[in-house]
Amino acid sequence: MSSRDLADTVAGEYAHKFGQEPAGVWFAPGRVNLIGEHTDYNDGFVLPFALSSGVAVAAGPYGDGLSIWSSQRPADTVTADIDALTPGGVNGWAAYPLGMAWSLTQGGHRPGSTSIAIDADLPAGAGLSSSAALSCAVGLALVDLHGLRVVRRELVRLASKAENDFAGAPTGIMDQSAALLCQAGNALLLDCRSGASDDVPLEPAATGFAILVVDTKVRRSLTDGRYAERRRSCEAAAAALGVNSLRDLPDGVDDLAGLGDPELIRRIRHVLSENQRVLTMADLLRRGDLAAVGPVLTKSHASLRDDFEVSWPQADVAVETAISAGAAGARMTGGGFGGAVIALARTAAVASIEAALSAAFARQGWTPPTIAPAVPSQGARRLR
Repeated sequence: MSSRDLADTVAGEYAHKFGQEPAGVWFAPGRVNLIGEHTDYNDGFVLPFALSSGVAVAAGPYGDGLSIWSSQRPADTVTADIDALTPGGVNGWAAYPLGMAWSLTQGGHRPGSTSIAIDADLPAGAGLSSSAALSCAVGLALVDLHGLRVVRRELVRLASKAENDFAGAPTGIMDQSAALLCQAGNALLLDCRSGASDDVPLEPAATGFAILVVDTKVRRSLTDGRYAERRRSCEAAAAALGVNSLRDLPDGVDDLAGLGDPELIRRIRHVLSENQRVLTMADLLRRGDLAAVGPVLTKSHASLRDDFEVSWPQADVAVETAISAGAAGARMTGGGFGGAVIALARTAAVASIEAALSAAFARQGWTPPTIAPAVPSQGARRLR
């Protein structure tokens, strides 16, 4: 669905639900993290890009407090008093938009009464950051609609606070930064410690490549405990080594035997090597050497599978199959335990890779994957 079609759809849904036209429609995209997994909350580097699909919200100054309705949860209309919102007081999908209103208020930017309708063309739980897209779309709508003075980088911080402190999702700042800061035709090289970012050219079609997103149809949740456990293990490793975060370890550190915990050693090894892969990838993209990107992707997947242990069977099969069918490289993307795989391929090899993936999943008796090209696209914006 084009962003224009999505805007028309959600505006019509708002009018039907609330009996008046919305004041506007705002959109925030999902993202693919090209490389840099589980490095963001370790103060490391990431390299995401925005997708063309995402979450749209139609909004207007209507009602009393905050009234939210989602076309994907048609039985639910959630109404809340903005001043009565408290962390942990809301469960499920509504925690993200309500958390955004709470976070803005906590930051001294209280929005007025608002009604919101939500629609999306981005699958939830696929590792493409649908939750951050929802938070950022709602945040941008509330800021614009009520004339709040919040710049994009501050909105990144507030959206992250909404997810961390209100919704209970222990993410870093990558997803919100990608949704709000990415530019079309570029990936975003983000230093998650300083917040500094740089656009890195990424237009695969210009050099005969495509980035395929393979939705394995295995769903996961950031709040199911496994993601948080990985974060806690990194914090424990940093504490054991006497540093604030794993980013503080010296370059090239390889003597970790003193930790005495093989699992923590594996976690550290992934984070340190993944940070270096992000910087290597950014350099390759700046030089236009997309062919050399593939092996870096594949090494990242092996590290996530073996050292960080967040892959899942469908992802491993998808990576192996894509490479065997001609992909230059492939890896899981997102926090893990379900979601999507990305594969870099010559355009001429795309059809054979798609066929091989479908056949491999059929042999295993798994739900067929959804496979689509990903085009680096524009970040969050007002659509109408």
